[in-house]
Amino acid sequence: MTGEREHPRIRTPDQRIRVFVSSTLRELADERRAARAAIERMRLAPVMFELGARPHPPRSLYRSYLAQSDIFIGIYGDSYGWVAPEETVSGLEDEYDLAPRNMPKLIYVRVSDGRDARLEELIARIRDDDTAAYLPFRDASELEDQIAADLATLLAERFDESRAEPEPPAPDSSSLASRVPVPYTTTIGRERDIAGVRELLARGTDRVVSLIGPGGIGKSRLAIEVARSTEDLFPDGTYFVPLEGVLESALLLPTIGYVLGIRDNGEASLEERISRALDGRKVLLVLDNFEQIIDVAPALVRLYTVAPLASFLVTSRTILRIRGERVYEVQGLRTPDEGRAASLDPSTRTSAVSLFVDRAQAVKPGFEITADNAADVADICRRLEGLPLAIELAAAKMRLLTPRGIAQRLEQRLPLLTAGVRDMPERHQTMRATIEWSVSLLPDRDRELLEDLGVFARVFSLDAVEALGAGRSWEGNTIDGIASLVDASLVKQTEVGGRAALSLLAIVREYALGRLKERGEAGRMRAAHADYYSAFVKRVAPGLRGEEQADAVARLGLELPNLRAAVRHLVYTDRLDDAGDFAWSLLIYWWIAGFFGEVRVWMLELLDKPQPISQHTRAVAWFFALWGEMWQRPSDQVVAGLGECVRLFAEAGDADAAAMALAARGTARVQLSDIDVERAEAELLDAVQRLHDLGNGWAEAISEVSLGRLCWVRGSIDDALAHFDRASEVARAGGDLFTTSVAGNLRARLNFVRGEIDLAEPEFLETLLLSLRLHYDEGVAYGLEGVCAVAAARGDAWRAAALAVAASSVRHRIGVFDVEAFTVHTPHLEILRGREPEAVARGEAAGEEMSLAEAVLLALPDEEHPEVDEILRHW
Repeated sequence: MTGEREHPRIRTPDQRIRVFVSSTLRELADERRAARAAIERMRLAPVMFELGARPHPPRSLYRSYLAQSDIFIGIYGDSYGWVAPEETVSGLEDEYDLAPRNMPKLIYVRVSDGRDARLEELIARIRDDDTAAYLPFRDASELEDQIAADLATLLAERFDESRAEPEPPAPDSSSLASRVPVPYTTTIGRERDIAGVRELLARGTDRVVSLIGPGGIGKSRLAIEVARSTEDLFPDGTYFVPLEGVLESALLLPTIGYVLGIRDNGEASLEERISRALDGRKVLLVLDNFEQIIDVAPALVRLYTVAPLASFLVTSRTILRIRGERVYEVQGLRTPDEGRAASLDPSTRTSAVSLFVDRAQAVKPGFEITADNAADVADICRRLEGLPLAIELAAAKMRLLTPRGIAQRLEQRLPLLTAGVRDMPERHQTMRATIEWSVSLLPDRDRELLEDLGVFARVFSLDAVEALGAGRSWEGNTIDGIASLVDASLVKQTEVGGRAALSLLAIVREYALGRLKERGEAGRMRAAHADYYSAFVKRVAPGLRGEEQADAVARLGLELPNLRAAVRHLVYTDRLDDAGDFAWSLLIYWWIAGFFGEVRVWMLELLDKPQPISQHTRAVAWFFALWGEMWQRPSDQVVAGLGECVRLFAEAGDADAAAMALAARGTARVQLSDIDVERAEAELLDAVQRLHDLGNGWAEAISEVSLGRLCWVRGSIDDALAHFDRASEVARAGGDLFTTSVAGNLRARLNFVRGEIDLAEPEFLETLLLSLRLHYDEGVAYGLEGVCAVAAARGDAWRAAALAVAASSVRHRIGVFDVEAFTVHTPHLEILRGREPEAVARGEAAGEEMSLAEAVLLALPDEEHPEVDEILRHW
């Protein structure tokens, strides 16, 4: 492969190189899967626009994908692709042309005798391009091996160059970039706003800075840019909390806790754990779309009172009206003065015009302001009042219309459309009217598709959309319809957890759902949405009990906003038994991910309904309602309530659920100040036997853990060890990673206390690896502490001290603290502090500076590092 003298540096594999893949979609489906497999085999990140290289793909999107990529792979078969009206090339050729000249390009051409003439011309041009490697292949299997080998060679060639001038260190696993969304387009005209809000946050006198303005004004984009520009002000982290799908005030704290990495397992007040997590840390929490839960704003006062170093940046359509709030009104972009045309000189243009030009060029390359169109562009920006989203929607029409055509249509349509929404603030009228105008230009089928998408939460999958298409006008045309909406800037394609996802801006979703309601279709589509996700849960939930547990947890996590929407609809429409089944089938997920608080909100609402419910549903609702009470406010009433759950489950014929409720009742007895140890143990043993007989290994193992903890607290060490052994055996046999980790860590701690260090060490390491796979922060902290204890017992003062501080940092971040009985590393560390104070001090100083990834790698032996590198990149 030949090329320019200076190549862009290729980063080392632990920094997640991004490989852009260009191809047609249907024709090369097998080849695309092969390319993804090859790229992931090399532990690189595939960047694949899942809607495919269409005749007229949205350039703004794939330009952004290209800009964030390091390597270009083109895969060509027989089809060149359709050339859209007013275009000269297909999307396939356009992607190749837009790839930077100095980006490494690997081109793979399938052997064929029937290739389109224009594709032959493109391939001929590629052969003459000295920046691209041209390689033939016969089938998908050969292609996969070839791509993997070529990527390995490319990385080897460039590695020495990458060492000549070191890049800045990669951000650690808790970096800003991993928490704050990355904009896919350039932010224009907000420099003064960013500087102004940064100044407010830097002063530190205003605990809550609220960005206030109508939908479409750019509050969320401004918040994202402010968050990214203030990283230096908040050394302990910035957290972006999307509240768009959070409609119940009681879900504010669970949502904040989720973003902070706090599991709400019911064992402590969530507000208390969040307060602990924020205490003493200089962090910024960005709360986006707060207006729909404005009544819970006083909770922020309670949080910043106990966490005086934390700051909050809020976006909302309305003022919060709480103590410590500083309001920053977000204005529209500056437009040309009345009667003035847009400037022909880019350096003197208003920000609104600059945004229009930028977005217009994304769909119509070569567009420029001229003497002929300057007045029309200025008129467009003025009519849209400088609203960024409205300008983007108008600019997207440049594929079909001229500036004059857009200006004329806005002149005719906007006054008529805004007349019908006079009860809204003026700019909100304009924004809604602009969306309606933009939607009116769509074919009926695509317009109805957009409206149907209003039932989805913040992000959703193409598969889910297709499932809802039965009987709709757009059935069978989902991909083309979504592509059209992406082109119109009404739908965005993103990537969540390495999977392609679609999303709507909040105000577009609001519009779509409003139209559905006007047509009387909202109930039908919400029911279809709930049915799809109920079926999705039935497919995925069984995997929670076995070897597919980690994948099931990840899949459910990606769909959490839609799971919320589905159960909310089931409760709202009085499908109460369906809601109960939905909640109960995900019991293991709520446990692992820590969402008991959220489920409790829905179940209490369900119990308040006057409609009749089955005994099973009543038992489910009471179980979730009592779970948090059992840990935080234990009482005889809680024990009695769980006993009622046992009875109701049994009478409903669900022996499995009855046994789990019995185990919970025994655990509840342990929490009472006046513990009836014998009765608690008897109920737990009874539950274990029932669960064993029923084949419920997950609940059996968890109950054995409870028995082991009870015996440990009582001082019955041998009995405790036997229960932890049994819990580990059952969990491991069932492929239950979570309980294997929990039981294994407790058993390792107990063995350590007994002086069996050689037995404890490998189990500490194993549970640390399992916790990493499950993204289980609490388990990672326990694993680090276990390795710390071993290091301290063996006299490795520096390593033990560094790991202790790193584990403490994780505990602090997630607001979790253990009872002293289960803490095993501190006594040995204190002995070392007396013997080797300098080494301990150096280790503690190093631990303060360590990222989570660095601490994990310090804890694990070298041979384990390759396995965890990939996990840590996604942490």
